[in-house]
Amino acid sequence: MQANVLGDVAVVEEVMMQVVAGLSERELARVRGRLVEFVGEIFVSMARKDQRRWGECYVRGLMLDGKRKSIEPMAARLPDGDEQCLQQFVNQSPWDPVPVRRALARRMSRELSPDAWVIDDTGFPKFGKHSVGVARQYSGALGKVGNCQIGVSVNACSDEASCPLDWRLFIPTEWDEDSEFNRDRREKAKLPEDVHHTEKWRQALEMIDELREWGLEPPVILADGAYGDNTQFRVGLEDRGLRYVLDVKGGTSAYPQDVQRERPDYKGRGRPPVARYHQAPSSLKELALAAGKKTAQTVTWREGTRGKMNSRFLALRVRPANVELRHTARKADEDLPVCWLLCEWPSKADEPTKYWLSNLPADTELKDLVRLGKMRWRIEHDYRELKDALGLDHFEGRTYRGWNHHVTLVSVAQAFLTLERRRRPPLRAAA
Repeated sequence: MQANVLGDVAVVEEVMMQVVAGLSERELARVRGRLVEFVGEIFVSMARKDQRRWGECYVRGLMLDGKRKSIEPMAARLPDGDEQCLQQFVNQSPWDPVPVRRALARRMSRELSPDAWVIDDTGFPKFGKHSVGVARQYSGALGKVGNCQIGVSVNACSDEASCPLDWRLFIPTEWDEDSEFNRDRREKAKLPEDVHHTEKWRQALEMIDELREWGLEPPVILADGAYGDNTQFRVGLEDRGLRYVLDVKGGTSAYPQDVQRERPDYKGRGRPPVARYHQAPSSLKELALAAGKKTAQTVTWREGTRGKMNSRFLALRVRPANVELRHTARKADEDLPVCWLLCEWPSKADEPTKYWLSNLPADTELKDLVRLGKMRWRIEHDYRELKDALGLDHFEGRTYRGWNHHVTLVSVAQAFLTLERRRRPPLRAAA
């Protein structure tokens, strides 16, 4: 059984590596009929036939083998490519990307039956200062501060596949400055007057709300430490009744579950005193070290191409306790909420190497916490395809509309390839 599982994973990995290189004209021709059917469903909101035609053409250009997926080289590679028409379709045509994303999100949610939604953001390197939303800012994709745009996405995810469901372009604060230069570049970038700087975590919550309005519900929310370490983001998820498993830093303040509030005696005058935690909180790292390395258990979370992926983990019930949370609990005269602390503690390490917080139920098994905590690997894997094979960050236009059109069309291309890989036989043998 193990050999069969490893073999299946190896086939998927091999196909993925081939697709990252792009499809040849012959391979693209083999799937053309299914592509036309797929985009016909996803582009049904486009009012005009020529819009749907150039949409299908652009998606083919994204999938076709070639190092650069900007409009000029794509048009040159496509037998029916027309640079001027593709430029107009992506940069000027008024079709609304939101209904396209809605149709794609609904279709792919049915197809993937995702285990989680993953919040992520990625950088789009740029030259100059006039591409919409560009600034010198940190990008995880670059691993440093660079001149780039940042896109925030919500992705449906399982161990087998993922797909972007929704997008937002992050607008840095400097784009809101009231200066002649800024007003000029906002106008040239066609940035709507009502679009301004919004923190990435707020954009993530906005997209979650939008997806729920489309009739979709997240099984659980996953995100890296840029979101997990943000108390307001975690509270926003809890206020919406959503479950999460989020990366956090080991220095995050917390109490053990059994900590007790103390209420001073009431002396009969004034407002009765509120119960409070009198001892200083510990950190997640300190709580894990107090539990001890021997409490960690070996857990296998998936099969990789080289065998089982496993490490040692421990899970504790804790009460996150930074100043903001303690103030809110004291004001409401309530106990701090209890949640899971999940730690990865490799056998050769002196302390945990990774931490997560989760509000999944108290009876959640360790293996399920680990599987979800580790599932973000899929997004990192599939972003390679979005960028290297499909040109997510190759768009050379400067406008807000063009950026939103491009990322939507790249999502459509990646979704189609995902469905093709799920077919039997795999994509390369598809007839």
